[in-house]
Amino acid sequence: MKIKYLVVAPLIILYQVAFAQITERERPQIWSNLVSGARFMDRFLPMKGKVLSDGTWGAPQVKPRFVDNGIEDNIWSYWCGSIQKSDEGKYHMFVCGWLEASPKGHFEWPNSYLFDATSDNLEGPYKLNKMIGKGHNVEAFRLADGRYVLYVIGGRYVAEKIGGPWQYDKFEFDERDRKVVEDMSNLSFARREDGSYLMVNRGGGIWVSKDGLSKYGLLTEKSVYPAVDGEFEDPVIWKDHIQYHLIVNDWLGRIAYYLRSKDGVNWVVDPGEAYAPGIARHADGRSENWFKYERIKIYQDSIGRAIQANLAVVDVQKEEDFASDVHSSKQITIPLNPGLILTVLNNNPINKKTKEIRVKVHAEDGFDPNRDIDLSSLRFGASAEVNFGRGSILLGTQKEGSDLILIFDASGSGITNDEFAPKLIGKYADGKMLFGFARLPYVNYNAPILSARAPIITLEGDKWNSKINVENFGQVLSKKSDVKVIYKKDGVTLFSSWGVIQPISPYSHSEIILKSKGELLQGQEYEVTVSIVESNKIVSKFSFKSTIKD
Repeated sequence: MKIKYLVVAPLIILYQVAFAQITERERPQIWSNLVSGARFMDRFLPMKGKVLSDGTWGAPQVKPRFVDNGIEDNIWSYWCGSIQKSDEGKYHMFVCGWLEASPKGHFEWPNSYLFDATSDNLEGPYKLNKMIGKGHNVEAFRLADGRYVLYVIGGRYVAEKIGGPWQYDKFEFDERDRKVVEDMSNLSFARREDGSYLMVNRGGGIWVSKDGLSKYGLLTEKSVYPAVDGEFEDPVIWKDHIQYHLIVNDWLGRIAYYLRSKDGVNWVVDPGEAYAPGIARHADGRSENWFKYERIKIYQDSIGRAIQANLAVVDVQKEEDFASDVHSSKQITIPLNPGLILTVLNNNPINKKTKEIRVKVHAEDGFDPNRDIDLSSLRFGASAEVNFGRGSILLGTQKEGSDLILIFDASGSGITNDEFAPKLIGKYADGKMLFGFARLPYVNYNAPILSARAPIITLEGDKWNSKINVENFGQVLSKKSDVKVIYKKDGVTLFSSWGVIQPISPYSHSEIILKSKGELLQGQEYEVTVSIVESNKIVSKFSFKSTIKD
């Protein structure tokens, strides 16, 4: 234990402060084989700022620093900020904070105020514009009808315009017979194509609302986070023109993880750190060595690519940030490498018979693919291959207007039937890292998402009826499919029932009643599994324990 002394009048009060809120997590050995561009952390670029100063608060390791990056001052301790751009071109950072002179120091955060701070530049400096109300862990997003929403712990603020006025209300949640992992204190939201919203809560559950404000329904029965030792919080989720992305932070280990998904429900974990201490660096190699990085939020470009990370940082461990001292917290902004815009030109599925993979690299402002790429450095294929320096090698190129077509040897790509976002890794002509993901033309990225509630089981004569409510949380009409219910006792299957699910419209439901002559005893607990099967493939499975009521 650290021992600290607090002097009050003639008395000396002895109190203890626990060891730092950190532990060293051992990295998997295989991570040492990752190439540049494999980790999400490789996308962090040098910070922007013009005012480099050491005449400000903070421990020596965070000075000198860009005081015009993000938001900071001597009055407020800032924590968590989310940026939206107004229709007029102004950047609004919705940020939480508490008075630095608060007696509880950093642990005044439960009493945070929510502010609107503005800037002419995405990176800052942001200056306080107005106080909106109480709140913490803010995330800002915009509805399809143009309204703005500010999520905070326990509720939300909604306004017609980005400058307010703001009306406070609460979200509604439907657990749908599932267990909520962790609490609902860290929510993050991703807008889907039709204006509906996908949401992840602190524990890694995936929820959907048809418009972002109406009730959110829980789809998953367990966390989608990596199956590793971690104290997870601060998830952030977003969608671009390719796929869904998710980052979650292990606050105790000071290491974050990066996941990707085709539908926002089923996720794959990419290897390597998403972020960790050390990412706040300057172009000249200088670093701002903040003790902790938390509450990451992502700013996206017009096609959804992540182009800036906003993070809450503190210069020392939180227990050492006291009232009216030299320590505090702020919001920093770090530019991100957005990745290239790629199009796979193969219309047929890529498999062992495929000879070549053709990938178009699209030109953008300030980027000429015919001039700015080190062609010899490129590898393309499944992330599991290219992240480790493997994958398809380049055979040749073709110029198409301002764009460039890359022709790869398909062997070694690692692309399987489950692949939804192959990856390109390499270098620009100046030696800096480049990467990009692409869609596959033959993959369906907007499929129905069928999900069942727990059956309601009743006895009718000598038959057991199972009434099952199946809902479609996808954005398109579902196909005719099947539902199967299996009843087990002590791990032994007693019987199963099958039924047909007719097509269901998005955000609608259908009730299916299954009949069975199997034996169930009232008052007994059974293990029940509900599976939804489409084209002989299980697309959803839900398991739980149920007691047959008298």
